[in-house]
Amino acid sequence: MATKAVSLVHLLAGLALLLAAIDLVSAARKDVGIYVLRRGDFTLQFTNYGASMLSAVLPDKHGNLADVVLGFETLDGYTNDTTYFGALVGRVANRIGKAQFILNGVLYKLSANDGNNTLHGGTRGFGDVVWDVESYNTESHVTFTYRSFDGEEGFPGDLAISVTYLLIGKNKLGVDMEAKPLNKPTPVNLALHTYWNLRGHDSGDVLSHKIQLFASKITPVDSQLIPTGEIRDIRGTSYDFLQPRSIGSRIHRVPGGYDINYVLDETRRTHLKRVAVLHDGVSGRKMQLWSNQPGIQFYTSNMLNNTEGKGGFVYKKHGGVCLETQGFPDSVNHPNFPSQIVNPGQTYKHVMLFRFTA
Repeated sequence: MATKAVSLVHLLAGLALLLAAIDLVSAARKDVGIYVLRRGDFTLQFTNYGASMLSAVLPDKHGNLADVVLGFETLDGYTNDTTYFGALVGRVANRIGKAQFILNGVLYKLSANDGNNTLHGGTRGFGDVVWDVESYNTESHVTFTYRSFDGEEGFPGDLAISVTYLLIGKNKLGVDMEAKPLNKPTPVNLALHTYWNLRGHDSGDVLSHKIQLFASKITPVDSQLIPTGEIRDIRGTSYDFLQPRSIGSRIHRVPGGYDINYVLDETRRTHLKRVAVLHDGVSGRKMQLWSNQPGIQFYTSNMLNNTEGKGGFVYKKHGGVCLETQGFPDSVNHPNFPSQIVNPGQTYKHVMLFRFTA
């Protein structure tokens, strides 16, 4: 009986690998396309490769149009991307320490793609797969879906994911992410990894942009950018953006630049919290962001290093800013952080609302 049991285990493991291989081949055969949303002089482009945002074109205070999203000239650039330009990252965005966690007494070992840690879902996260296009109307929305299999990058259970990019009113973009575990509890933390430069993607750094973050605390990290578990008040420090100030005003005091999770302050809103306001004084463009998530990763593109982007423009350090609403990093290993575990029968929901003015 023991021999038969071992053989069955080996057989099931072999079937799992075969199914994973079939999934990879199937994904490779899917068509990758570009999907345009347009309303007036507000135009956005997305691709089902990584459910990624490719561009956002909008007017400045003089009516001049510019693309305010960093990215690559061709789709081929995204397939070899290490910057996560515009990607929808998961199954768990941000970092998981030591590439492992325990859930219901079971140790899950993940793909380590950031030293000894897991970053943005692993070696082949959601930003590296081809999504299906469920629904598309250039005047209103595009919906991408993906089915993540049990054991993908080490995560437990099958997971059905969807993201809808939706035009709302004038110069507003809604992002609606959902995920449903189909057979096992699993951590879920999706994030949109867009790099913004409101003066234009090819205008240089964002250090003169003013930002306001509605958060008075952060989750401090160690030398590998893994949270220590502490939640720290940052009022009066170099991390304090409760009042609008330029990104570059204190960045020299922060080794390497900003790359930290802010704990959003609670508000009286029942659904969405006010998260951030980003403003470029030269173009007059302003971006306001709301979300239902507890945290936001404020990242000043510290790792950009002469990356060739659209039109041959070379992106350098601090060439864009990421505002990634999210659950707290490494929550699976910190019981005091808001849980990211979603059970079968439950639905993970993540909403973002952007409003652009000039």
